[in-house]
Amino acid sequence: MVRKEWEAVLDDNREALIRAVGALTDEQSRRRLVPSLTTPIGLVKHCAAAERIWFQRTVGGLPEFRCDGYARGDDESWTVPPEQTLAQVIAEYRAAAVRSREIAQTAADDNVFVHYRRGAVTFSWICAHMIEELARHAGHADILVEQILATGSISG
Repeated sequence: MVRKEWEAVLDDNREALIRAVGALTDEQSRRRLVPSLTTPIGLVKHCAAAERIWFQRTVGGLPEFRCDGYARGDDESWTVPPEQTLAQVIAEYRAAAVRSREIAQTAADDNVFVHYRRGAVTFSWICAHMIEELARHAGHADILVEQILATGSISG
C-alpha cells in the first residue's frame, strides 16, 4: 500500500468512529452494555490513547509525560472523567489524530521503531495495526450506538 492510501484509510476509520458516536447525548455515550469498560465515549478516549501510543511515543519517540494526554493501553485508557463531555472527548481525539498525521510525515514506510510492549515494528506495520484498531473500535461503536438508540434509554 502506498503512503497516501495508508493515510486515507486511517482517516476514514478515524471519521467512522466519530460518526458512529456523533448522534449520542453525553448520557447515552456513557452507557455500558457489556461487562468490560467499553462505552461509546470510552472507545473514543481509548483510540485517542492509541494514537498517542503509536505515533507520539513510538514513532515520535516522546516520553510518556510529554504526550498530549494519556498514552498507555491499559484500563485507564477507557476511563472518562464525569465532567468531560462527548464533544470534548471527540475534540481530544481529533487533536491526537492531527498530531499523529504530523508525526507520520517524519517517517518512511520501512523505518523501524521500538514499541514499549511489542518491540521492533516498521512504520507500515504501525499503520496497518492502527487501521485494524480503529476499524474494530468503530465497529464496536456502531453496534453499541445501534443498541442504545434502539432502546431510547439515556440512563447510565
